[in-house]
Amino acid sequence: MADVGAHALQLPLVLIGPMGAGKSRVGGRLATSVGVPFIDTDTRIEQRHGPIDAIFARDGEAAFRALERDVVAEALTEPAVVSLGGGAVLHPDTRADLEEAAVVWLTVTPEAVAVRLVGGNRPLLAGGGIERWKAIQVEREPVYASLADLEIDTSRRSVARIVEQITERFGGTR
Repeated sequence: MADVGAHALQLPLVLIGPMGAGKSRVGGRLATSVGVPFIDTDTRIEQRHGPIDAIFARDGEAAFRALERDVVAEALTEPAVVSLGGGAVLHPDTRADLEEAAVVWLTVTPEAVAVRLVGGNRPLLAGGGIERWKAIQVEREPVYASLADLEIDTSRRSVARIVEQITERFGGTR
């Protein structure tokens, strides 16, 4: 693991968790607070290959997961705060890569996430809504738990408090 600057945060520091847990918001704020780059792998995929929902519609989930794996593998070599898409941890190579990283699992209750996902465009939730989210969460929870060095419930915590908890655990405080 690389350290960066005077605010030595363990890097890469990786945020995992379900859709709507706040990985992008927390990751962006954390990276800014300690002066390191932020990589949102879903954003990087969209910049290179177009909207995720279009990739799913055009090429299917398997093709998306192959693109995602390439982007995630690249991101995990960079000294940055990295936010992974909710399903990225399903790939065995990604799980192996995460053994060398600091991993924070952001959790969220179904009640809190229902509000956050309103109006979203998430291909895996199409037609299933919050019930589909719950099913995906139950399926992925054991994988998230096995990878996490720290678990934080984002349902009722401020982003500032979450960032503080992460920096307390992994360094990076000013």
